[in-house]
Amino acid sequence: MYAFDVACNMIQSGRHKRIIVIGADKMSAITDYKDRATCPLFGDGAGAVMVEGTTEENVGLVDSLHVADGMGLPFLHVKAGGSVCPSSQFTVDHRLHYTYQEGRTVYRYAVSAMGDDCTKLIERNGLTPNDIDYVVPHQANLRIIEAVGKRIGVQPEQVLVNIQRYGNTSAACMPLVLWDFEKQLKKGDNLIFTGFGAGFVHGASYYKWAYDGA
Repeated sequence: MYAFDVACNMIQSGRHKRIIVIGADKMSAITDYKDRATCPLFGDGAGAVMVEGTTEENVGLVDSLHVADGMGLPFLHVKAGGSVCPSSQFTVDHRLHYTYQEGRTVYRYAVSAMGDDCTKLIERNGLTPNDIDYVVPHQANLRIIEAVGKRIGVQPEQVLVNIQRYGNTSAACMPLVLWDFEKQLKKGDNLIFTGFGAGFVHGASYYKWAYDGA
């Protein structure tokens, strides 16, 4: 979402005509397959979207909201391998190079953060939930996705979900959702993107779709 926002603004500045935004993560490399609480959740994936300028009005990125809240560090992170805790024989022996999360805490914060981000974005653009055609959420897990949809006030069929096919592919989630559902998107559709990740980092974007996918 951050890269997508940067790409759109670089095009709006007039410096660039087309930018490809790529999201890719090999989650299997940092998944502990002895941890039953996390290993079923993640998948490897990659996706890309091309962003380009248009002379038409009222399509493209309209508004975005990004938040970084460091208080979430203890609840979702990889414990070792960075500058704070460099790799060593100890970190390898104690399996500290894998994704660690406290599921209940992450669930609670993800639902409230993603839901509130979307609500703020909808309200400050003079919209209501009835004006939203589709929500494109980070595919964290189905319970989070469903709870966010309810918190925003949209119908279940308006929330695009493909986690059952790929799992949580982290940065690849949203491009893969667009790929799977592109044919049903129509020019002028109001889309809300929303995501949540380690740290905690979260946000939302309001985008008006620019072409008929079919």
